[in-house]
Amino acid sequence: MRFVIIGAGRVGLRTARVLRDEGHEVTLIERDDGRIRRAREEEFPVIDGDGSRETILEEAGITEADALGALTSDLNVNFTACMIGDHYGCRTVMRIDEAYREGIYRKYAEEVDEVIYPERLGAIGAKNALLGGTIRAIADIAPHLQVVELTITNGAPVNGYTMGELELPADATILAFGKRNHPLELPDPDLSLEDGDRLVVLADFDVLSDVRQLLVGESPGEAVSNAGSDTTSGTGGVN
Repeated sequence: MRFVIIGAGRVGLRTARVLRDEGHEVTLIERDDGRIRRAREEEFPVIDGDGSRETILEEAGITEADALGALTSDLNVNFTACMIGDHYGCRTVMRIDEAYREGIYRKYAEEVDEVIYPERLGAIGAKNALLGGTIRAIADIAPHLQVVELTITNGAPVNGYTMGELELPADATILAFGKRNHPLELPDPDLSLEDGDRLVVLADFDVLSDVRQLLVGESPGEAVSNAGSDTTSGTGGVN
C-alpha cells in the first residue's frame, strides 16, 4: 500500500518506520530542515513543503495513495490535509493533541476517517504498568469510556459464577470472554468464570472500579500496589 504522512517528527517518523518495515511505500511531507534531513538520512522520500497545500500533496503522490496520515502538531494543517485527502479518495487519519480533548472528537469525528491522540495511547501503556497483571487497558473510546481486559482471580467475588449469572453495573458491557490460555470468543452464558479467565469489558470510568472489584477482587489501591511489586520483580515494566 502507499501512504502519505505529513509531519516527520516523533509521531510521523515512527509511523513511517513501522509502515516501511511491513513492506509499504511511504512518502513524508515536512517543512523543518532538521526533520527533513533526519528522514532523508533514513532513506525516506521527503517533500519539503506545507502539507495543507494541494500542490504539495499532489507532489507527494496523494492521487495514488491509499491513505493519508496528517500527524503534525498543527491541527489546522492536519484538518485541511485530511479534507484534501478525502477529495482524492484516501483514508484519512488526523492527529490532535490534549489541548482539544473531547470537543475536537465530537467536532471532527465525522469529517475524517479516524482521529488519533498519541498522548492518550502512551498513557494507556503507562496505566497498564501501574495497574498490574490483572487489568489491562486496551483502548480509550472517548474521554469517559474505556475498553479493558480483566483477568479473573481466586479472590474475585464472581469466581465460580457462570456468564449468565454475572451482573455488571449498567454502564458496563462484556464484549468478549476467554478461558485461561484460550483465544477470546463471544460470551457464552453457560461457561463458568474461573481463575485465569479473561473478560473484555467496555465501561464508563465512573463504574470501572466497581467492575474491577467484581472481576478481580481488588481495590484500585491494591492494583497499583501489585503493579509496583511486579515492576520490582522485572515483570511489570513497559519499554
